[in-house]
Amino acid sequence: MKIIVLGGGPAGLYCSLLMKKAHPAHEITVIERNPPDATYGWGVVFSDRTLTAFREADYKTYKDITDHFVIWDAIDVHYRGELVRCEGHVYAGISRKLLLQILQRRCEELGVHMKFFTEVDDPSAFTDDYDLVIAADGVNSITRKTYADVFRPTLDVHRSKYIWFGTHRVLDCFTFIFKENEHGLFTVHSYPFDGYTSTFIVECDEETWRRAGLDRASEEESIAYCNRLFAEELRGQSVLSNRSMWISFVTVKNKTWRHGHIVLLGDSAHTAHFSIGSGTKLAMEDAIALANAFEVHGEDIEAALADFEMERRPPVEAFQAAARESATYFEHVKRYADFEPEQFVFNLLTRSGRIDYDDLKLRDARLVSAVDRWFAGRVAEEVEVPPSVMVAPPPLFAPLRVRGMRLGNRVVISPMPRGEADEGMPDEGHVQQLVRLGMSGPGLVLTELTAVSADGRITPGCLGLYRPEQVEGWKRLVDLVHARSGAKMMLRLNHAGRRGATRPRSAGIDRPLREGGWPLLSASPIPYTPRSPVPREMDRDDMDRVREAFVAAARWADEAGFDALELIMAHGYLLASFLSPLTNVRADEYGGALENRLRFPLEVLAAVRAVWPEEKPLVVALSVTDWVAGGFDVDEAVAVARALKEQGCDMVEVLAGQTVPEARPVYHRSFLASASDRVRNEAGIRTMVAGHIITSSQINTILAAGRADLCVVDELWLAGSRGDLQLILENDARRLLQERDTLTSETSVGGHV
Repeated sequence: MKIIVLGGGPAGLYCSLLMKKAHPAHEITVIERNPPDATYGWGVVFSDRTLTAFREADYKTYKDITDHFVIWDAIDVHYRGELVRCEGHVYAGISRKLLLQILQRRCEELGVHMKFFTEVDDPSAFTDDYDLVIAADGVNSITRKTYADVFRPTLDVHRSKYIWFGTHRVLDCFTFIFKENEHGLFTVHSYPFDGYTSTFIVECDEETWRRAGLDRASEEESIAYCNRLFAEELRGQSVLSNRSMWISFVTVKNKTWRHGHIVLLGDSAHTAHFSIGSGTKLAMEDAIALANAFEVHGEDIEAALADFEMERRPPVEAFQAAARESATYFEHVKRYADFEPEQFVFNLLTRSGRIDYDDLKLRDARLVSAVDRWFAGRVAEEVEVPPSVMVAPPPLFAPLRVRGMRLGNRVVISPMPRGEADEGMPDEGHVQQLVRLGMSGPGLVLTELTAVSADGRITPGCLGLYRPEQVEGWKRLVDLVHARSGAKMMLRLNHAGRRGATRPRSAGIDRPLREGGWPLLSASPIPYTPRSPVPREMDRDDMDRVREAFVAAARWADEAGFDALELIMAHGYLLASFLSPLTNVRADEYGGALENRLRFPLEVLAAVRAVWPEEKPLVVALSVTDWVAGGFDVDEAVAVARALKEQGCDMVEVLAGQTVPEARPVYHRSFLASASDRVRNEAGIRTMVAGHIITSSQINTILAAGRADLCVVDELWLAGSRGDLQLILENDARRLLQERDTLTSETSVGGHV
């Protein structure tokens, strides 16, 4: 084949040499606008896992690269004048210039033709003369721009500003520096890449950047500012510039990476924020995958390119998701400014979701033990119990006090809806279900959504608390859970609104009843689905009636002995329908601005808080995003959470979606943790969070990082083959005892704790 490669960066060079090595008869030409010895950029980083792929792809370049590596296995964090080191993170750095020289030499050995000082203005000029066009032309790809109607790129410009320096201050590991001055908080991402130079990236939010005058600063002025700010950390050295300027990172995504015999490679196809150090790694792994695809499919270009994209897109998108989480962390890092060093470092190290509590424990058990001790010590002050002197339990075992309710651990279980209640009454099946869940070991057991009125039910089989005779059934259930387990009970009060009068879940979700339905209420007369009945827009009389239904149910919940109460302002139900601009189009004082949309839900909350006992917690379930453009979002959720707290709400359960059927949800493990993080740490309110939480490590990660105070697991997972909560708790407890025994043995012979 005759192949043209546009761009002589790591992706283009590596792909060229791999394809030439496999097929010497191929005629491969690399076109690069820069000179071969260009020094733009500083160092690049690889993990030990990445190196394995390089060794298998081409041992000669692998050997040359690794012979020049600077290798480290620790991360240093400078925060509040303290230095915290976490070990067990094996990475290697190399000069970008040296990496390119190694790849260029190998290309030359194999017979790849390289043309430098050559600018490409029109990639279509190559399409007729070459069998394959590999567009490795970087983040500002001219190929992607030329065929934008096919590739359909999206360019997400990040909020923070950063500048990429070097320095002769030689570091011995990856180093984060968090430093605040009169202008704001600055972050440094720094790492060694040879024996005498380190990369030194300075990042800050746009407001800090402007306050510091860096938006108007020249290159020399930016250097001088950073030298002054980080004089202590630079230890007599200065930052080094290489055409360094303040810019915003751009995350590149494309709907497709291929167009006929043209394929995007590396940064032209995708970028991932520099804070996870994966740009060059992803580019070179692209090169390996593309070369392998042609090994499988020969000269069938269409099949090879389809196979390449199918193989690479999932891992790339996973890295981009992790990079987005990491970038968001640094964009909002000032929200953690009050964290103690132990929690700050743990939050930092787990920011992207790729490393969790158990991973860190394998890498650096002493660091995690220090985090456990800090967490246990803080909890001991709150719940007035003596902390462990030697070994602290993992965070999920820590008790929690909310008003007068004390939970034995941080695990919450949510039951699967049975949909079998008779006129709202809990039956023996409900009793057995919740008693069994309580005995499985959680700190708190939730009920199903429980209607505050007959016309507030989702289905005819929904539980309710809207008649005095229902109280006794609930009391019996609560008493049995209390008697047979140490779990507390929380009643979840709801009005279905426009999602009411539907068939049982077994017949499909949100399918309206064929007969026996009832009139529906909502903030606005908008049906939930095209086949749903049109609800009536609530007037003042409706609001009064619904508010009093919540108040009456709250009183009865107290009589039944519930330890906590939750109001549902989520998932498109009645109170939530007021919050979202998608479902609230009212023209009166209850619609329009967020303050107005929040008016009726706050009225209900205040009325319930007034009758709910002072010593018992009141929780609100809140959908923090509609997952629809123009809908309710996390920014509004933070504002709502602040208002809820002012009205006596003690905790927010962070949920998402189900406001409208056309939502585009994003599901993955712990997918609500980052939203919970924002609500908790920006609104200053406790949170509990669900979102595909299936391991004790996930729970410990979320809690130790300060992203939530409680974690919700559901009964479906508990009943499945993946685990039993009681078994998990027992195994963790057994491991804790073993650690205590080991530590006792070590200290008895002079070991350091």
